[in-house]
Amino acid sequence: MNTKQYFCLLAVLFLGTQTSALAAETLPSKIADTATQSKALMISVGQYSEDISGFAVKKWLTQKSSLGFSPNYKTEFENTSYCPVSKIFCDFTKKANDYNHIKLSSEPFLDKASIKSYVEDLARKINHDPIDAKFAVTDGKVSTFAEAQDGITLDVEKSTQTIASALSLVTFPNKLELNYDSKKPELNYSDVNNVGISSLIGEGTSNFKGSPANRIHNIKVATDRYNGILIKPGEEFSFVDVLGEVDGEHGYLPELVIKNNVTEPEFGGGICQVSTTAFRAAIYSGLKITARKNHAYPVSYYNPQGMDSTVYVPRPDLRFINNTPGYILIQTKIVGTVLTFDFYGTDDGRKTSIDGPSITERQPDGALKASFTQHVLDKDGKELINDVFNSAYNSPYKYPHPGGPVLSVKPSNWSDEEWKNYKKMLKDMAKTTQ
Repeated sequence: MNTKQYFCLLAVLFLGTQTSALAAETLPSKIADTATQSKALMISVGQYSEDISGFAVKKWLTQKSSLGFSPNYKTEFENTSYCPVSKIFCDFTKKANDYNHIKLSSEPFLDKASIKSYVEDLARKINHDPIDAKFAVTDGKVSTFAEAQDGITLDVEKSTQTIASALSLVTFPNKLELNYDSKKPELNYSDVNNVGISSLIGEGTSNFKGSPANRIHNIKVATDRYNGILIKPGEEFSFVDVLGEVDGEHGYLPELVIKNNVTEPEFGGGICQVSTTAFRAAIYSGLKITARKNHAYPVSYYNPQGMDSTVYVPRPDLRFINNTPGYILIQTKIVGTVLTFDFYGTDDGRKTSIDGPSITERQPDGALKASFTQHVLDKDGKELINDVFNSAYNSPYKYPHPGGPVLSVKPSNWSDEEWKNYKKMLKDMAKTTQ
């Protein structure tokens, strides 16, 4: 094969490849004329639906320009030596007269990348895991107050092709049902009599008297997240997992939280009132605690000290295992300033007793240590749990906040260095509030 034949072969292969790539996306002219009209389209996924304007549909159909040789077309290009591909290919494959027949063509084609981008955004909006039915206990009987919901996962690839195929029709439909996978929840209303909920097995309470308005608001928002939750036998419950995101979009307001050695405003301040109450309910229900951390310093809202549980997304978390033979149903309520968590389940005859909490050490600056023990015996008197919960709290003065109490005299148990750092922190806080 000589050099000219070699370049001719390359040119043919190159031009053929370009033509095939374009043809894969090109719409016939009759279809394009119909599709590019401002025609709205309704997209539905299960029970969800939304309208796409004709203008948005038209953005999925674009024009693509191409250059080629047409023997019956007299070119409008002033530069008749122009080559639509590499110049060397034209020199070997085209005659000089061919340059008088260069034609610029514009053809409509589907922008599948834009369609896929839309489907991906839609998936992020509607995809969700299945939601179990929520139950309530009324007059000693279990009833439902929130129906179960199927989970939905949109099939992005198939849905993209569904839209593209519809737009390729001479008359595309007004409504399209996209492809998705559905997953059933584990518990439906029909299961209400099969979950083993027959009695109150434990209760936890706390009092948030004196809380500011934002803190009370956040307590109520978070408490609602747990009302009606079911915990399966053997399941490890995670307070943080059920809580979800904590921000303004999820209904929370800024309030004081303990963070980075200071007490400062942040969305969700007050949620620890809820986790503390849930912790107490789990303790008195005789459940096995697998993760719990006390607060950095003693907070009056959580009296008696030693039975609190701090949480912060994602850690620390409050976790415990349902070690009973049946499901546990969480019921929450707020009466005045008293928050209550009731745990309903199957009474398997276990006996739970608590020793404490008691203060084991107290310092002049307010730091202290506390402890209590959880004893759980089964119906035959065999020990199931014997866990000791020790809590060590720092001085509240080491976590100052604007408007909070301050020390004027160095506590006897502080070093000179601690006192120096404390005074510096107060000065820094004063600067930030000016």
